Amino acid sequence: KLLIEPINTFDIPGFFLSTTAQGIAILDEVGADNAFLQYDIYHAQRMEGELANSIKKYLNRIGHMQLADNPGRNEPGTGEINYTYLFKFIDQLGYQGWIGCEYKPATTTEAGLGWLKSVS
Repeated sequence: KLLIEPINTFDIPGFFLSTTAQGIAILDEVGADNAFLQYDIYHAQRMEGELANSIKKYLNRIGHMQLADNPGRNEPGTGEINYTYLFKFIDQLGYQGWIGCEYKPATTTEAGLGWLKSVS
């Protein structure tokens, strides 16, 4: 699979690909069966919000998801994103792909993994 990832322009000003819709437009233009969106929940929340609606709308175009909370790009449970709800929603949609963790632990790595218990 080939993945493209929109990056928010608050953290990286001027990044050429910053929204889910832009990513989908590029995938449509390329037209390759093996090209997908890398949906970074943190970046999508920073730029667009409406995570559940966006994931549902583009689920068949998502090849991989990444997570971090917002603000701060720390572990889930440290910010505004309701990951308990979001994980249940993603599961109900039937997403079969991987969800990777790309965050900066607020304290230690070990403590930064504690969120797993609260969402399982």
